[in-house]
Amino acid sequence: MIKFDEQKQIESVNGALALRGEIERIVDEIYDTGFDGIYWIGIGGTYASAMQAEVYMRGKTKLPVYVDNAAQFITTGNPRFTDKSVMIISSVTGNTVEMVKAVEKANAIGARVFGFIDKAEANLAKMCSYCISYPANEQLKFFMTANRLMYRNGEFPEYDRYNKEMEAHLAQALADVEKAADGFGKEFAMKHCEDPIHYFVGAGVQWGSTYSYAMCYWEEQHWIRTKSITAEEFFHGMLEIVDKNTAVTVFLGEDEQRPLAERVAAFLPKICGNYTLIDTKDYAKHLEGISPEFRGSISHLVTHAVTQRIDAHMELINRHPVDIRRYYRRLDY
Repeated sequence: MIKFDEQKQIESVNGALALRGEIERIVDEIYDTGFDGIYWIGIGGTYASAMQAEVYMRGKTKLPVYVDNAAQFITTGNPRFTDKSVMIISSVTGNTVEMVKAVEKANAIGARVFGFIDKAEANLAKMCSYCISYPANEQLKFFMTANRLMYRNGEFPEYDRYNKEMEAHLAQALADVEKAADGFGKEFAMKHCEDPIHYFVGAGVQWGSTYSYAMCYWEEQHWIRTKSITAEEFFHGMLEIVDKNTAVTVFLGEDEQRPLAERVAAFLPKICGNYTLIDTKDYAKHLEGISPEFRGSISHLVTHAVTQRIDAHMELINRHPVDIRRYYRRLDY
C-alpha cells in the first residue's frame, strides 16, 4: 500500500490515547474550579474539529458548551465569553494568525485556555493556561476531553468501559479499516480525479469531517472544487442542482444524526447516477471489540481512514504532491 505505515499509525493513535491521564488531570482541575461555558474554537480544519466536539456533546450533556470560529470571535466577540469561561483549541503550527489573536483576546478577558499545540516551543503553547503537545490525532484528543467533561458531570457512566475498549482496539481497528478500504480508495480516486466539482454531504459528528475533507483536502491539497453541505440542508437547495452526472458523496456515521444522512442516501438514486456512500457500518467487522453504542463517537475516525486511501491514490494519479500550496502561507492576506 502506498503512503501507509501501519506500525507508525498504530503508535500514533496509541500515543494519543496514552494522554488520557494528562487530559483527565487538566479537565478535572477545570471542572473543580468551575466555569460558565466551554468554548471549542478553531479556524479551518481546527474549526471543523471544534464543530465535531460540540455536536458530539450537544445531545449528551447539560454543560454549557459552544463552538465559535476564531476569526468571528476576534471581530464579533461573544458577550457570553467571560473570565469564567474556558476556551479549548488545537493548532499544528502554533502560529496561525487567527488562533493567536483569539487566544490573546481570551487572555485579555481573563479566561482559561486549554490548548493542544503540536509544537511545545511555539509561542501559542506558552499563551495557554494548560497545554498538551502531541502531534496529530486532533479529533481524538478533543473527544477525550469531551468525554472527561461529561463523565465529571455525571453523564457518562460507561466512561471506564469506553476507554478500556478504545485503548485495547481503536488503533489497530483504524489501521485495519484503512487496509480494507485501499481498493475502494483507488477506484474512487480514478473515477473522480478530474471532477469539475464534487459535493460532500454529512451529518452529526461526520459533518465537521465532511466540511474539513472538502475544504482542507480536496480544495487545499488536491486543488479540486467542492461543496460541502449538511445532510439536513440538502433538501433545501442542493437537491435542485443534482442530476444524473453530479458527483455526490455521502458520509454515514453511527451517531444519533445518522437518519439525516440516510434520508439523503435513500433519495439520491431517484435523481443521481454518480453518487457514493461511505458508511462506517460497512467496516463493522474491523471494529470488533468496540461496542456498537460507542461507534458513533469514532465514526469520523473510521471515515477518515477510508478517505486517507482516496487521498493517497488521488495524489499519485494526478501527479500532484499534496504538500504543495499555491497561496496558503505563501502570500500575505
